[in-house]
Amino acid sequence: MSGRAFDAVTLVPGAASGSVLLLDEPLSFWGGLDSATGTVIDRLHPQLGVSVAGRVLMMPGGRGSSSGSATLAEALRLGNGPAAILMLERDAIVVVGAMVAAELYGLACPVVLAKGQDWEALAAAASLAIQAGPNGAAISADL
Repeated sequence: MSGRAFDAVTLVPGAASGSVLLLDEPLSFWGGLDSATGTVIDRLHPQLGVSVAGRVLMMPGGRGSSSGSATLAEALRLGNGPAAILMLERDAIVVVGAMVAAELYGLACPVVLAKGQDWEALAAAASLAIQAGPNGAAISADL
């Protein structure tokens, strides 16, 4: 196994690692994720039935409903949320959900913004480790 490092932008600070779960489409946490199990429940989502729990969730961006912040925070509180979230586009709903979990429950779920040119290599990794601080984020990939 070889390792590779990537720079990213911190949206929510924290440190986490886990296996990669690349979503084919954005996920709306509200109505799309069962916070009690961490399972994708959106019947129209390509990854229906897959668990996000403890994984580094890669999705290009979020998809709607402001209530998704509460669903993400609840999944994290219950131990069924992703270890970290990696996106290509900023999404305030995802950021707020992770920030609420950090503030209310002391649970870190770093959210970082990757560079488009790195996306394919990051998605091909078996696992990712993320260190996201106030001055930027570093992603280590096991390829």
